[in-house]
Amino acid sequence: MAPEVELHLGECSQCAETMQALRATMNLLDEWAAPEPSPYWNVRMQARLREEQQRQQRTSAGWLQWFRRPALSLAAALCLVVGISLYQVGRFLHTDDSLLQTGTAVSDLQYLDKNSDLLQNFTALDDMNGDADMEDINN
Repeated sequence: MAPEVELHLGECSQCAETMQALRATMNLLDEWAAPEPSPYWNVRMQARLREEQQRQQRTSAGWLQWFRRPALSLAAALCLVVGISLYQVGRFLHTDDSLLQTGTAVSDLQYLDKNSDLLQNFTALDDMNGDADMEDINN
């Protein structure tokens, strides 16, 4: 033991008592002999380990266990495809009635915004010489 510890134990009676109790406990543990296990202990332990491994294998697949069955996985895939298709069709067919109202400033601006490319082509037709085009049509 370190000299500083020995010096402290000589001065502090509480630490000296704790050290004495610790030494007594260690001496008791040195005298104690572990009992021999039962001759069937290993057999029972191996059986218990096998049971536990089988239980873990059953629960390890857990909620994905159903996925191994082809009929259920096919049905789940089909439901997924139908659900996504219905969602997409619903989005395509959905029209907001508030956008269809004509004569309001908001609906007019939305119409102009939605059809800006088409309307720009109409203004390009206005810029053309209308008299020359009419002569080509008449001839």
